[in-house]
Amino acid sequence: MLKRLVGLCLVLHLSSVAAVQLNSQHVLVVEDGTGKVLLEKNATEVAPIASLTKLMTAMVILDSKPNMDEKISIESADMDTLKHSLSHVPVGATLPRKDVLQLALMSSDNRAAAALARTYPGGNVAFEKAVNVKIKALGMANTVIKEPTGLSPENTSTAADLVKMAVAASHYPQITDITTDTSDMIDIKGRKRLFHNTNRLVGKKGWDILLSKTGFTNEAGNCLIMRIKLAEKKATLVLLNASASSSRFVDAMNISRLIKGEDIAPAIHASVRRRSRSAKV
Repeated sequence: MLKRLVGLCLVLHLSSVAAVQLNSQHVLVVEDGTGKVLLEKNATEVAPIASLTKLMTAMVILDSKPNMDEKISIESADMDTLKHSLSHVPVGATLPRKDVLQLALMSSDNRAAAALARTYPGGNVAFEKAVNVKIKALGMANTVIKEPTGLSPENTSTAADLVKMAVAASHYPQITDITTDTSDMIDIKGRKRLFHNTNRLVGKKGWDILLSKTGFTNEAGNCLIMRIKLAEKKATLVLLNASASSSRFVDAMNISRLIKGEDIAPAIHASVRRRSRSAKV
């Protein structure tokens, strides 16, 4: 009788997994420690990854063991000439490297990420070589990263590879601390400015987020990486190419409920504008 009951529960659980309507086109949820796949959708298909790139940028920068208190300047070379995305960090601003890393990860600032790569020992060329070495070391066989921001559609990967990247990034305390900050005050040219996390789930009641990064470009759609703790489980989730920012967060919430064995949230039918033409990564 007990075996039949357990079997029935398993069938019901698998049915609920199949019933999850995910907006994201590429999905992978993996239980930490065991490596058990909890949910999967087109996880091995290659797709642009937008600002999820910045987790790789941060790891490569930190691997070089730079002086995080050293002041570096934002230069015109750091401006986005590809997508012409906006930045709240003006050219000419000089900040400690730790603040530049904070802006690149928490607020996904493109000029900040570009400045980190430019000031890498040996410059951009050496940075790109180090990225390729890191990709190979992590076994990310289906990943290509051409530049540090994620603005280029040539920065591509799979959900399966990105789980490896997220797990590796979770071993860097600076990355986990920064990406789970809800906001931070940073001095820009002598004036304190408040910057917020691009992931609105960070700090939200009921969420224990251990690592986070969002991304968006027209080519990549809305993307999200998180390492989360649910009840006694820790899991890493990757969502790629959702049609709207709200959609990726609805997907994340439904995945959370599914893992916890709760009812799946009803589908949201409110009209949501598809991808903005402005490049917000």
